[in-house]
Amino acid sequence: MSKLKIAREQKNLTQEELAEKSKISVRTIQRIEAGTEPKGHTLRALAAALEIEETLLQDPEKISEVESTTIDEPAIISEEKDAETLPTDGINYSQIKMINLSSLFFTIVPPLNIFVPLLLMFILKQKNSLARQIISVQMIWTVMAPIIFMLGIFLKLGRQFTLILMILIVLSNVCIILRNAAEIDKKKKLYFSLKFSVI
Repeated sequence: MSKLKIAREQKNLTQEELAEKSKISVRTIQRIEAGTEPKGHTLRALAAALEIEETLLQDPEKISEVESTTIDEPAIISEEKDAETLPTDGINYSQIKMINLSSLFFTIVPPLNIFVPLLLMFILKQKNSLARQIISVQMIWTVMAPIIFMLGIFLKLGRQFTLILMILIVLSNVCIILRNAAEIDKKKKLYFSLKFSVI
């Protein structure tokens, strides 16, 4: 079996996910897994994407150590600490941010604030816990918003109060979306998240 294939499978990555992570084409990965030796930029990019030493893709005896060996760079160590909250394999944070911000345009049309990010999740192939959490938060908000609005109407505090309540409900979702977008940029995680996933 190919050394690259063993390393890739130990990291639970598909050829497509590895291609996206390493910026090496799927066809090149298929050729290497079929027996072609990776060299130069290709070898470095694949090793970096798999977070292993380049020699592990060349020396078959060291492949069993893939799980425990990573590149000796401080950036990788800090990423491992962040990985405790959410797995980073296959996550494209710019696409996750796009999925999150897509809800912003549909805060006043509640069903679409769920369906548009859900559709983007499938189109962009970002079916990870981060995308699921974004959609779960929107689902909870969509359920809670009409309940809070109805409670406000039953209090019979007048039209002005009802209008202010509607604006506050919409603004609360705008704040959730924007705060999560900022947190994705800074810490690669969500500020507002649930301890469970609705989807």
